[in-house]
Amino acid sequence: MSDTTAQSGKPKERAWYEPDAKLSRRHAADRRLRIYGIAAIVFALSMLATLVGTIAITAAPAVTQTMVTLEVEVPEGAVDPSDPRGGSYQKILNESVARIFPEVDTPRELRELRQIFSNGGQYALRDKVVADPSLIGRTFEITFPLSDIGDQLHKGEIDRNLPPDYRRVSDQQIGWYDRLVAQDRISAPFNWGLIFNADSRFPELAGLWGALVGSFYALLICFLVSFPVGISAAVYLEEFAPKNRLTDLIEVNINNLAAVPSIVFGLLGLAVFLNFFGMPRSAPIVGGLVLSLMTLPTIIIATRAALKAVPPSIREAAIGVGASKMQTVGHHVLPLAMPGILTGTIIGLAQALGETAPLLLIGMNAFITAAPDSMFNPSTALPTQIYIWADSPERGFTSRTSAAIIVLLGFLVCMNAIAIYMRKRFERRW
Repeated sequence: MSDTTAQSGKPKERAWYEPDAKLSRRHAADRRLRIYGIAAIVFALSMLATLVGTIAITAAPAVTQTMVTLEVEVPEGAVDPSDPRGGSYQKILNESVARIFPEVDTPRELRELRQIFSNGGQYALRDKVVADPSLIGRTFEITFPLSDIGDQLHKGEIDRNLPPDYRRVSDQQIGWYDRLVAQDRISAPFNWGLIFNADSRFPELAGLWGALVGSFYALLICFLVSFPVGISAAVYLEEFAPKNRLTDLIEVNINNLAAVPSIVFGLLGLAVFLNFFGMPRSAPIVGGLVLSLMTLPTIIIATRAALKAVPPSIREAAIGVGASKMQTVGHHVLPLAMPGILTGTIIGLAQALGETAPLLLIGMNAFITAAPDSMFNPSTALPTQIYIWADSPERGFTSRTSAAIIVLLGFLVCMNAIAIYMRKRFERRW
C-alpha cells in the first residue's frame, strides 16, 4: 500500500525519447510561417510577371514601324536649289502615289487613299532633299511610315472580316494596301523613331527623344541641387548640431517631408518658382528644382543612416591622433559613409524620375515637337509623356504608351542596379 501511495503521489516522468507537444507545435508553426512566406513571394512575383508581361505584350506592336517605299521625282522647278525647304513636297508625294493608283481620281477616293500614308512623308522627303540637293531633277526612292491605320492593318490589329461600319478602314483602302504589299513596297523595320523622334500628333511619327532629354535635364538639376544640400544638412545634423528641441523639431519635419505626397511639392513649385519668381513654365529647370525639393528628405535620411553606420572607433581614433572635428568628418567618416550616401542618392533620383504629379502642375505636359536645346526651353518628361499618350484617342498611341513604360522601367531598373553595385563595391566591414 505504501508503494502504491508513493507511486500515485509522484509525477510520472517522461521518457527522454518522447516528443514534447509544445516543441511540436512550435515546429509546425515554423513550417506554416515558411509556407506563408514562400506563398507571399510567389504571389508577388506572379503579379509582377503579369504586370510586366501585359505591358510587354501591349508594347510589342510599337517595336516595329510599317514603312512604304515610293519612287519620287523632284522636278527642277518644284524646288529651289538655293532654298530646298520651300518646295511643295506633299504635292510631289501625291503625284508619286497617283502613278501607282492611276484609277483613283475622285476627291473622296483621293482623300481615302492619302489616309493610308503618313503626313510625315513630306518632311522625310524634304529632309532628304535638303541633305542632298543633287536629287533635284532626278527620280529616287524614299521610305517613310504608313499612317496609323496602315500600320495597324499591317500588324493585324484591324480585323478585315468585320463589316465596314465596324472597322476604321474601308474595303477600298484594304485593296490599296494589298496592292502595295503585292508590289513589295511594304516593310516593317525596327522602330528607331520611337526613341529618336520627338512627340507628334500622329502615332507613327511620335517618339520619346524630347521626353528623354527633358528628363535628363530635370534629373541633372535635381542632382546638382539635392546632392550637396542634402549631404551638407545631414552632416551638420548628425555630426555638429547640438541635441536640443530645435534640432529635434528639424528632424521630425524632415521625416514628415519624406512622407508628403508629391503633388504638394508640385503646388509649392507652382506657387514659388512660377508665380513668385516668374521662371519659365514647362522648363526642365523648374521641374528639376521641384524634384530636388522632393528628393532632399530622402537623401538627408539616407546620409544620416550612412553616417551612423560608421563605427565610433573611427572618430575616436582620428581625434586621438590630433585630428579636429572637421578633419575627422571630412577625411574619415564621410569617405567611409559615401557608398551608403550614393546609394540613397541614386534611389532618391530613381524615385524622382518616376514622378508625374508635380511635373503636371508646373506644365511639363505641353505638346512639344522638338527636343529642348537647354534646360530653360519647354519640354516634357518620361512620366508626363506617358500620361499624354495614354490620354490620346488614337489607337496607335496604346502600344507606344506601353513601350514608353518599358523604357521608364528600364531606366529605373538600371539606376537601382547601379545603387546595388555601388553598395557592394565600396562596402566595408568592421
